[in-house]
Amino acid sequence: MNQDKIKIGNRLIGEGEPAYIVAEMSANHLQDYDRAEAIIRAAKEAGADAVKLQTYTADTITMDCDNEYFRITQGTIWDGMTCYELFKEAYTPWEWQPKLVKLANELGMDCFSAPFDFTAVDFMEEMGMPAYKIASPEIWDIPLIRKVAKLGKPVIMATGLAYLEDIERAVRTCREEGNEQIILLKCTATYPTPYEDMNIKVIPHMAEAFDCLTGLSDHSMGSAVAVASVALGARMVEKHFTLSRADGGPDGSFSMEPAEFKQMVDEIRMVEKALGKVTYRLTEKQERSREEGRSLFVTEDMKKGEVFTEKNLRSIRPAFGMAPRHYEEVLGKRARCDIARGTPMEWKYVE
Repeated sequence: MNQDKIKIGNRLIGEGEPAYIVAEMSANHLQDYDRAEAIIRAAKEAGADAVKLQTYTADTITMDCDNEYFRITQGTIWDGMTCYELFKEAYTPWEWQPKLVKLANELGMDCFSAPFDFTAVDFMEEMGMPAYKIASPEIWDIPLIRKVAKLGKPVIMATGLAYLEDIERAVRTCREEGNEQIILLKCTATYPTPYEDMNIKVIPHMAEAFDCLTGLSDHSMGSAVAVASVALGARMVEKHFTLSRADGGPDGSFSMEPAEFKQMVDEIRMVEKALGKVTYRLTEKQERSREEGRSLFVTEDMKKGEVFTEKNLRSIRPAFGMAPRHYEEVLGKRARCDIARGTPMEWKYVE
């Protein structure tokens, strides 16, 4: 792999490291700064490693126009709005963002964002953000990716709207600028995503195909898909985060609440422990438990010279006698001495 570990802030991401868990605020602040701060604090309590913002205004991401091209009609939860109306409601005011970065850092979390034009990239650099996220619809914006890649910081790219050739082109663009710090996120850009559309088997395939770290940007409900993705090798997991879905907002309906997010993080950490490493060694407790296995025992009192039969020699638990694989070797042979019922079988008892 070109870069088997990538550093964001003080956290290494990659093989042998805990999955990097990102809480996506998006529009869940509902244009209330205090709520934005509360979301960051709640994300910290829920176990997030980072909080992610989005850096755009309605005017930098689209234009104020209501003709057919700018009306949302793709079968989304935002159908009926114009692009401008949606983004005017959803954007995170730029004057908030330095303060939110500072708060996250004070809490021990990273804070980075997704830029949607060149001015956003410049603004993120002014804030000293440690990484850049390329959102799914921007993955074919090669000039934007090139500008970000030149900065030499980690580039996280969602693939939710990408054909294979789009991913290839985006990755190639980063590498042309000498930037190997690439994390590709498997993503399905439907909100919420039906489980049958997730196809998270792509995660390990994408890691091999593009020789880079991979993860999941998850818009499905619940934590099952995110937890499963870590078992498949996801090094980063991103989920939308809100204080309460009942509060509404453009992203509220498919966002995680704090208790759900914490449960997801806890389950991911459990799965990481369970994944362990490839080993056939037994733990100390397993070694002791082998005593509970089967072995050969004398099951009737026997006299010297008596023949071992299926009646007086059996494979039973526990495992203090001869291994059962020797059973047929012993049958038909004679006892060297008297043997009491319940004696673990040993070769010394065989003539």
